[in-house]
Amino acid sequence: MSGTFFGLGVGPGDPELLTLKAHRLLQRVDVVCFITNKDGYSLAADIARESLPTTRRQRHLPIEIAMCRDRTLIEQAYDQAAAQIGEALDHGHDVAFLCEGDPLFYGSFAYLLARLAPDYPCTSVPGISSLQAAGSALTQPLTTQGDRLAVISGLEDERDLLDALERFETVFIMKGGRRRHHIAAVIERAGRAHECAYLEHISTPAETRLRTLSRLPDGPGPYFSVFVVSRHHRSTP
Repeated sequence: MSGTFFGLGVGPGDPELLTLKAHRLLQRVDVVCFITNKDGYSLAADIARESLPTTRRQRHLPIEIAMCRDRTLIEQAYDQAAAQIGEALDHGHDVAFLCEGDPLFYGSFAYLLARLAPDYPCTSVPGISSLQAAGSALTQPLTTQGDRLAVISGLEDERDLLDALERFETVFIMKGGRRRHHIAAVIERAGRAHECAYLEHISTPAETRLRTLSRLPDGPGPYFSVFVVSRHHRSTP
């Protein structure tokens, strides 16, 4: 009998935002898998470190995936990871794959799920996403009754960004750090700069919250950054 593959959401950064269900699962699974950068660091594993067992042996399976736009290399890395995870599952070991935020909200788990679900039992443990964490960090509603919410990647072209800004009361723009000044210019063009906040590394010690785009630093920002454009925005803390 094969093991089960779990996509496990560890939340946006604060270890205390890990759910009890995720914590308990981490205590019992045989293998914990996570993505690392080229230096071997994994934010997801760092978030979950306090929930890993100390009284029993557990195998850790790091997977290096380059942060690049070459999808061929990235798909090859997922293929290799799926093969390693599949081997563990074949031996009856349960495997938990750690994901920042929620596994199925822009999560890498989706790519492994597509490869493994046809042959193995798979399930997901939800985590607090950057969307929810941003609303909490700003202490403002993301939506209220009658509002429409759009979630869009900061990598989308200007036309799609403008369309979302024109049609939705709240627009959540993810992964916009590298293009943050371009995105800010689009938000200005849409006439909604006064409704915008910019956040980085939400719920971590490095968290940055800017309630006005005029304070946006020069140059590109980090991968873990978001814009929240909302009718409910308050420009003062």
